[in-house]
Amino acid sequence: MRPILLPDPPTLSTGVPEIFEQGGSQNVVRRAVVIGNGFPGSENQCIGLARALGLAQNHLLYLFDEEELLETGLRTFDNLKFWNNIGFEQWFLRVTRPKGGINEWLHWLPVGFHKKLDFILRHLYLYSRLMLGSKQSKYIASENGGSVGLSSILEADVKSIVSMARDTYEKDGPLVVIACGRDTVSIASSIRRLASENVFVVQIQHPRSHLNRFDMVITPRHDYYPLTLEAQDQVPRFMRAWITPREPPQDHVVLTAGALHGIDYATLRKSASAWHDEFAALPKPLVVVNVGWPRRNCRYGANLAKQLTDALLSVLDSCGSVRIALSYRTPEKVSRVIFKELGDNPKVFIWNGQEPNPYMGHLAWGDAFVVTADSVSLISEACSTGKPVYVIGADHCKWKIADFHKSLRERGVVRPFTGFEDMSESWSYPPLNDTAEAAMRVRSALAARGWSLRS
Repeated sequence: MRPILLPDPPTLSTGVPEIFEQGGSQNVVRRAVVIGNGFPGSENQCIGLARALGLAQNHLLYLFDEEELLETGLRTFDNLKFWNNIGFEQWFLRVTRPKGGINEWLHWLPVGFHKKLDFILRHLYLYSRLMLGSKQSKYIASENGGSVGLSSILEADVKSIVSMARDTYEKDGPLVVIACGRDTVSIASSIRRLASENVFVVQIQHPRSHLNRFDMVITPRHDYYPLTLEAQDQVPRFMRAWITPREPPQDHVVLTAGALHGIDYATLRKSASAWHDEFAALPKPLVVVNVGWPRRNCRYGANLAKQLTDALLSVLDSCGSVRIALSYRTPEKVSRVIFKELGDNPKVFIWNGQEPNPYMGHLAWGDAFVVTADSVSLISEACSTGKPVYVIGADHCKWKIADFHKSLRERGVVRPFTGFEDMSESWSYPPLNDTAEAAMRVRSALAARGWSLRS
């Protein structure tokens, strides 16, 4: 099976030194602030776009561990100038919610109100313990992840980002802010409101309202499924006013087929080299199976796991080798079935979650992919390779996720996994290239403001 080569991220280099471009160096964008929400599926979209814009060196997150933060004194974002002095082109920040206990039931609240409520509850708890004279102490999780390795990522602070954008504009030029997820909406929109002359704010995923608060919104086309006649027929008339979005996309809204990510020809080529020793000798074709987890609009359980294993056993004769990767959030009832049915099969390897994570090696070396229908990100990344992608469980999905699968099938990008396939069959399609296309739209919008990205 011959993989399709993907294009590198687009560049619009003029070959002219940046100081002479469009009125001087203050009009050249050299840096980005990425604001995540703690979820890899969202944060990878920000990083992928920053990389496609040439604002993320080597596709790396610039993180420090706890000891490094203590040494540098970077406990808040107030020391942001430090990042600039050491030459970082991309600052990675995070908007986080309180976790644990009653907080798990409060995620429907706006993140700002949730934090204030948590602050009050914590102090009431500590006060009550003090009044009762208890000497017992309970661990209170830190706001930014604490013991799970997230405390080294600084909390996004509007005032600090705005001050930095204004104070350094003449010297360092405009700042691109890339945010993704519902919890980042208020932070990103506030930055644009307070520093509109110095920043270009991109919000990934539909913010549900007030799209004019952002310079650009990048969102999957299926987010507009509620506006279709098919969707309207599924919603009682008295509830339609509560369903978002309520109006067609505006000119500054970029619609994508799937999720943004950092997968392109360059990263696949590097990954193929990095994982050569482990994958090169495996019998072909190598079939990679990515298993996610049930979601609100795509629910399943052990029944889908049994359907998956039965289908894999049916096609095993046409496979050289099979590698299965489970998500850290895959339910035990699903993984138990997979291990029971396939764990002892000599053709099958099931990744147990130990480092290093072979995900990039799978994308680079896999000849065909089978993906559970729940994850837009996993499917989008597999479809960026141009190799055969089979989806299982799409019949469990509803609403806009069902529309996502329908659109990919109509484009010939994915096929349902039934167990009757010949996995050695090669078929192809134009790879999804959403990230590069979105980056091109960002470049055009920057150019309309008289700004350019560093060549």
